[in-house]
Amino acid sequence: MTGGVRVEALVVVTVLFLLVTVLGFVAARWRRGDLDSLHEWGLAGGRFGTVVTWFLLGGDLYTAYTFIAVPALVFGAGAIGFFAVPYTIIAYPLVYVTMPRLWSVSRAHGYVTPADFVRGRYGSRSLALAIAIAGILATLPYIALQLVGIQVVIAALGITGTGFMGDLPLIIAFVILAAYTYSSGLRAPALIALVKDALIFVTVIAAVTIIPSRLGGYGRIFAAVPPAKLLPAPAQFGAYATLALGSALALFLYPHSITGVLSSNSRRAIKRNAAMLPAYSFLLGLIALLGFMALAAGIKPDATYGTQAAVPALFNMMFPAWFAGVGFAAIAIGALVPAAIMSIATANLFTRNIYKEFLRPNASPREEATAAKAASLVVKFGALLFILLLQNARQEAINFQLLGGVWILQTFPAVIFGLYTRWFHRWALLAGWLVGMVLGTAMAASQHFTSIFPLRIGASTYPAYSAFYAFIANVIVAVVLTVVLRAMRVEGGPDETLSAEYLRA
Repeated sequence: MTGGVRVEALVVVTVLFLLVTVLGFVAARWRRGDLDSLHEWGLAGGRFGTVVTWFLLGGDLYTAYTFIAVPALVFGAGAIGFFAVPYTIIAYPLVYVTMPRLWSVSRAHGYVTPADFVRGRYGSRSLALAIAIAGILATLPYIALQLVGIQVVIAALGITGTGFMGDLPLIIAFVILAAYTYSSGLRAPALIALVKDALIFVTVIAAVTIIPSRLGGYGRIFAAVPPAKLLPAPAQFGAYATLALGSALALFLYPHSITGVLSSNSRRAIKRNAAMLPAYSFLLGLIALLGFMALAAGIKPDATYGTQAAVPALFNMMFPAWFAGVGFAAIAIGALVPAAIMSIATANLFTRNIYKEFLRPNASPREEATAAKAASLVVKFGALLFILLLQNARQEAINFQLLGGVWILQTFPAVIFGLYTRWFHRWALLAGWLVGMVLGTAMAASQHFTSIFPLRIGASTYPAYSAFYAFIANVIVAVVLTVVLRAMRVEGGPDETLSAEYLRA
């Protein structure tokens, strides 16, 4: 990315960034509540209706992953990158069925995190701690992905440099993000999400109409794509299917997704959103096509950011400078909003399930909220340090999200199965979680933290998403050990929930 600072685009990005910054601080007075309470700071008091929930969930699910990582995968690897479209389609029926139950029982008992639910359902502090650890670990690389998105935008604006000066714009953006998240809590990203989604819809509609017309139509775009990239190869079918299914099962287990759900004011709001959010899946399919458009336009991988720079480079080539600025603002704000929600969600987990559970059992509500605010700062700057130190990782940013999926999917048996049955033994679930975490991490590490693991059985190789293999092992261990422990009559722990509480409006 060269050519000097793009002044018009920079002005547009700066103005829009200042707008969302003001909104972030104003949000503290929006739908007022006691921000010295964790329930108010971390869940906005559970007051959001259908419309705000729609924007909030869209804000934390459709991120720099959508605008940077997915088109980059399509640009570099071809059609396998479209796994992101069916996975979101599969996810929403699961949301419709499961999340209203979680919302109801959480509202009945004041649960703020999925680990709170697991603690109450199985009477196990150890299992709740495991769920909290997995949630925090899974979210950190996801936040790092948002940072990559912002870095790519800064470079596309022509702002370059080395060392501290090169990273200064990113640091400034995250200092501002940290400030308004600290002061306003979940209300800040919820309010900013309205602006972010408007920018994304405008940008995508313009991109899928203007860019194809300049490239000679979709026929010429597809004709310019190498045939090997138009369809997944037979050897990729297992990887494609398990990436889609594994990602779908993991999507609403992420702490930021559950935070969005628990901030809703009713079961009906959740169900309505599960029905309406597939509109974003259509949008995601259009965004993924930008990878093919970049190929047709002759875009080359960037020396620093590799394929991650494809979409910003395409915008610079195809749009006037001022509108490229709108697109860059959509990407940058689309990274800031989920980063804020993710940091809040991980802070909730740390505060409720580590700090209060093990360190300060008698913490007052004010202490609890203060600890959460401090934890959100640590998480943000931990992710910032992570991305600044691991510069080489930014060329394959999608692996950040997929690595998070390896860890968060291991919470599925305890959380989702727990919404329907108490049959699983708490120690069996903990053992299954541990096996899944170790196995999934080992598989990912053996492939240099890429997402696909080639499982060899005899003379055959079965490549698939490492999270999926780890999840299968997790469930098998949980089932087998539950049978054994039940046969041995090992006590399973008290359940503080009641069946009727899972259906209460």
